[in-house]
Amino acid sequence: MKTESMSDRVNNLVKAMRAEVPDCVAAGVVDMSTGMLLAVDTMDSHPNEVLDMLAAATFDLFRGRNVVTIENIFKERRGVVSNSHYFQEILVNSENLVHLFLRSASNDDLVAVAVCRRTVNVGMLFASARRVVKEYNIA
Repeated sequence: MKTESMSDRVNNLVKAMRAEVPDCVAAGVVDMSTGMLLAVDTMDSHPNEVLDMLAAATFDLFRGRNVVTIENIFKERRGVVSNSHYFQEILVNSENLVHLFLRSASNDDLVAVAVCRRTVNVGMLFASARRVVKEYNIA
């Protein structure tokens, strides 16, 4: 029995997100330790600069200076002593799209991104995306 490489799991996760998350027009995985987009699958072709900006924006959402400060304040006020990150999922609504960012439960350096049409049922978006990320266990 052949075991999948990390690269294969990331690529398969992105394909599964596009196929199984309702109204999904694009999916990707960002490595927070390097700030790089590891994989992407999208309906339209986008210039590399746009994809690089997605990776940078994802990094800022989860590890920007102000975000880390807020996480630390929340943990301190709640008496949590841990190096883990407080924010695990972030939903962003734009004019035409919904962007869901999910931190991997097994490796907090990896964030999966699903971009869907604004018509998506947000509950189904969360349920489907969470199931796919858990299934592919990107560690």
